[in-house]
Amino acid sequence: MRDQSLPAGDFRWAVGIENTFVPQTRSGHRRLDEYELMGHYDLWRQDLGLAAELGVSTIRYGVPWYRVNPRPGVFDWSWTDEVLDDLVREKRLTPIVDLMHYGTPLWLDNQFVNSSYPQRVAEYAARFAERYAPLVRYYTPLNEPAVTADFCGRTGLWPPYLRGDDGYVKVLTSLARGIWRTAEALRAARPDAVLVHVEDVGLDTTGDPGLLAQAEAAQGRRLLPLDLMCGRVVPGHALFPWLLEHGCTESELLELAARAPRWDVLGVNFYPWTNRRLVRSRSGRLRQVADSPASALKTVLGMVHDRYGLPLMVTETSSTGTDAERAAWLEGTLGAVRDARREGIAVTGYTWFPLFTMIEWKYRWSRKGLLDHLLHLGLYEVHPARGRMDRVPTRLVDSFRRCIAAPEQSVGEFAGPTPMASGLVA
Repeated sequence: MRDQSLPAGDFRWAVGIENTFVPQTRSGHRRLDEYELMGHYDLWRQDLGLAAELGVSTIRYGVPWYRVNPRPGVFDWSWTDEVLDDLVREKRLTPIVDLMHYGTPLWLDNQFVNSSYPQRVAEYAARFAERYAPLVRYYTPLNEPAVTADFCGRTGLWPPYLRGDDGYVKVLTSLARGIWRTAEALRAARPDAVLVHVEDVGLDTTGDPGLLAQAEAAQGRRLLPLDLMCGRVVPGHALFPWLLEHGCTESELLELAARAPRWDVLGVNFYPWTNRRLVRSRSGRLRQVADSPASALKTVLGMVHDRYGLPLMVTETSSTGTDAERAAWLEGTLGAVRDARREGIAVTGYTWFPLFTMIEWKYRWSRKGLLDHLLHLGLYEVHPARGRMDRVPTRLVDSFRRCIAAPEQSVGEFAGPTPMASGLVA
């Protein structure tokens, strides 16, 4: 690292297209493929054009593993060939490719806890990286391991539908094995690959002195997936004994720590519901309430910076509400980034996510129609009518463009050691 200020012009502005893929169905559970539901498989050229017109340099973009790898060892790149060529060569965007955004292929029984999952996902990553080496350098091996392990292993909402702490640990450790094998495959195919690990990171706090211990324990559990993926879960870690109690062996945890990837950037996903405050109701019951003003992003960035010491990027943020409320979120989160950079926290980029309206995840187990599950988080809104899925610009489009055009005001200079190792800046 060089000790010099990082010009605001080197900041990486990005958007992302929501790309959750949970294709498996069961009674009462529909397929959740955001590209399919929002018409992106047909409208991809238009959608990429909207991203490019914003003035961003970068897009977080997911690949539907279940579609490109329809049978074991069989790959169909026809759609991704066309999309990635247009994205890079025509739209002049730099993709940060999400290789995994929750879902596995239909042929992989038991999904993340299939014994061959780590090898299968690494094979897919290797084949992708070899094919697209001229076009893709930036990768996220798996988006939000914490959310994946929770939905797939603890709450049983997504395949393989495990529940409880044992299920959570089983899924989480399998994800970790898949991630380090994926990272190794990517760097074997492209040694200069830049790995961006993306996680849902927030704070668990309380204003009740009597609940401090519980809040601290909740914070430790929240950081466990990130600790595991960063090689920090070794003997002496507060949750090492807990992992042993729930099915891990010491040798397994030591191997995961030893083979944890060398991350270039940590991506922080932050929403109005990310931070949680522990409170006691009048009846004495404990509950968690959302407590995430936009300004709290600075505290989260500071915590992640202090704990892991890596360059950071805001890889997802947005809010619902009126245009004015959402513009305030944009201004507030960028203010948090600006303040963090002034204090020497290496925040190298900012992503408004998603680019346009997405479908709520609860659509998967709901009986209501698609129109009842529109989640307007994007810069563009979609209000389907007569079979059309037009993307309609909100006031935030112009606001975001102005921020991109004036980085000295919107994010300021980073006054600290230049995060050269991140690969995100020149």
